[in-house]
Amino acid sequence: MKRMFILVAIALFIAGSLFADEAVLIDFSKLVADIVPNQDNAPTQNRATMMDYSNVAGGSFTTEQKAVMKTSLAITNWDVVLASSSRTVDNQIRSYTVEAPSKMYGTVLGMRIHFPVEPFNSWARINPPFEIPAYEAAADVDDEGNISSAEGNSTAASGPSRFEDGYGVVKNVGTIKSVAVNVYGLNFPHGLSACILDSTGREQVMFLGYLNYDGWGELRWDNPQYIQAVRNRELRIYPLYPTTTPFIKFNGFLIQRDAAREGGDFVGYIKDVKVIYDKAVLDTDRDIDDEAIWNIIRDRETDKKRWEMSRFGAQQVLRYLESQKQATETEFQESPTVNN
Repeated sequence: MKRMFILVAIALFIAGSLFADEAVLIDFSKLVADIVPNQDNAPTQNRATMMDYSNVAGGSFTTEQKAVMKTSLAITNWDVVLASSSRTVDNQIRSYTVEAPSKMYGTVLGMRIHFPVEPFNSWARINPPFEIPAYEAAADVDDEGNISSAEGNSTAASGPSRFEDGYGVVKNVGTIKSVAVNVYGLNFPHGLSACILDSTGREQVMFLGYLNYDGWGELRWDNPQYIQAVRNRELRIYPLYPTTTPFIKFNGFLIQRDAAREGGDFVGYIKDVKVIYDKAVLDTDRDIDDEAIWNIIRDRETDKKRWEMSRFGAQQVLRYLESQKQATETEFQESPTVNN
């Protein structure tokens, strides 16, 4: 009986030690454009999140064309997607993101959304320019945006991925307890939600609150189904290897406008998104390094990385092709005159 009590106490202690880890899911002050000068000699891309999709573009492109097939999570690259009933050309043109200088936080995400002025419900999504990869290995990026794998980090299994630590991915996440967004309010009566993808590809949309206040404030979602007391949890035993640790990735914001509220332009600013969560797997000092022997997790994550890259690259190539077809002229040429 005494032994059983000790085992139960140890199980409760281990389960309790999983609680309340905090991490920054995404920090927009880290997504400032700092490399790849354009024609005006101004940076257009973010070094830390630069991605090269020329490898999946196919063989019909020239070397010069493939050299510019790069993109990143730079703030100005983020997409504003309006509800289909609101997606007129005028509304879409007037909806975009910018780098906004803040006295308190440096640079933050600034967003403008032009909702219809008519009295009907509407919404808009602020999406990253591509689905943030969870298995992208650490890399070095030069001033021109060329990417080379960092030595000793050729796979995600051997170290943190490029998009952890405030760039959109948090790993080893079990149950999410709370989500908080540091957002600047301008007395708009619109609702704000955070969209998060888990490792199974399922999106969770978490309503944070309304923006009807002035200045910086924290809007927070607390999981109503989070079980605090360990004794009320269902305790299970899972194999420790070769199970890949689950993760979450940031997938955008949702702004909702009620029909009874004012339409037209909406402006807002966001600094970061933070999460409090339970660890999925407890870090322990084990006698045998299973991964060093079998490399099962490395092989699985390498396959997932290739799959992520194929999805990411296909969409970016289509956008590149569309940009190449786009008219660049702004004025008509003068008609030739006839000399008599």
